Amino acid sequence: MNELQSDSAVGRMSISRPVLVLGATGKTGRRVAERLRAQGVPVRRGSRSAATPFDWDRRETWEAAVSGVQAVYISYFPDLAFPGATATVQDFAARAAASGVQRLVLLSGRGEEAARAAERSVAAAGVEWNIVRSAFFDQNFSESFFLESVLEGEIVLPTGQAAEPFVDADDIADTAVVALTGPRTGQIYEVTGPRLLTFAQVAEELSAATGRTITYVQVTGDEYRAALAAQGLPEDFADLFTSITDGRNAYLCDGVQTATGRPPRDFTEYARLTAATGIWNT
Repeated sequence: MNELQSDSAVGRMSISRPVLVLGATGKTGRRVAERLRAQGVPVRRGSRSAATPFDWDRRETWEAAVSGVQAVYISYFPDLAFPGATATVQDFAARAAASGVQRLVLLSGRGEEAARAAERSVAAAGVEWNIVRSAFFDQNFSESFFLESVLEGEIVLPTGQAAEPFVDADDIADTAVVALTGPRTGQIYEVTGPRLLTFAQVAEELSAATGRTITYVQVTGDEYRAALAAQGLPEDFADLFTSITDGRNAYLCDGVQTATGRPPRDFTEYARLTAATGIWNT
């Protein structure tokens, strides 16, 4: 980071109790839990199938999940932009604070007003807090959401020519671990990749990595909403994509560098390494 010292180099707070990782089976939660364990930090996995179950829709699971933990990584499913998410996160943050949790780290989204409201509710909970405000995940093309689209050779979205600074989930997880264990609090780490790409350019990158032809197909918001409904998926995703891909997020931030002291991974490297796993083979 030039002459600047990264937050990862500053040191680590004393951790004597477990860190609760919500969404521990998800794209970022799984990686955060793995990294914490590798550092010798005790982890409590927060998921419906965990030894101590956690379910956003079953509030009776919250108390046992937060009991005795020192910090919490909050990854809300399906997205902070969905109706009711802010109130739910606010109630959870209050419950965690009342149970003696020392620090809350929220995974948030760029360009989402509802996500900003959730950020404010975490900051107002009365305990230490940090925010990891993330761009669109690289891994959405390989671990969920658009994996099937890539396999079928068409990425169909209502995103037009909007550019997005796609960020790797490993970079998000590395940043989140610093936010959870570092001495600094009250920080907003806005994490992006190193360059802007349109979804059409993403299709070109994936084509080059896989040796297959993958195309981007632009549709209207209404067409995408109908397609989601036909698949039994929440139609709110259509509103989310059209709102955050209107150009408001077409800029880069240095959250990964600030937290880790290194640049974020480029989408080309992500595509190359992921293609080598065979996940996109048909």
